[in-house]
Amino acid sequence: MIRIEHVAIWANDIETLKAFYERYFAASANAKYSNEKKQFQSYFLTFASGARLELMQRPDVKSLAGKNPTQEWIGYAHLALSVGSEIEVDELTQRLGTDGYERLDGPRRTGDGYYESVVLDPEGNRIEITV
Repeated sequence: MIRIEHVAIWANDIETLKAFYERYFAASANAKYSNEKKQFQSYFLTFASGARLELMQRPDVKSLAGKNPTQEWIGYAHLALSVGSEIEVDELTQRLGTDGYERLDGPRRTGDGYYESVVLDPEGNRIEITV
């Protein structure tokens, strides 16, 4: 059986991202891993379903110059996180907006039947909040 073991995101500030996913999506982080020789740090965040997200940071990894997070790019598109119900999608989307995070779309029902909203995490990564 093949399954996705984890997804990884390079970040400028893994502490801020860790706090975001812990606060809004109930992720649980392991102890920070550091490799001083490579100047690399990471956290693995585990969600209740067992899915894992790795947050990685290294000073030589740079952001895309001029990247606009509201524009689509080839490559990583979004991370879809299921919260269980339409009411929970609505409530979390509202909470994130109230707390100052940018909402790009929804909540709404998509043409393929999903009920979702799209918000940006603190570093501009798209998060699709679904049922």
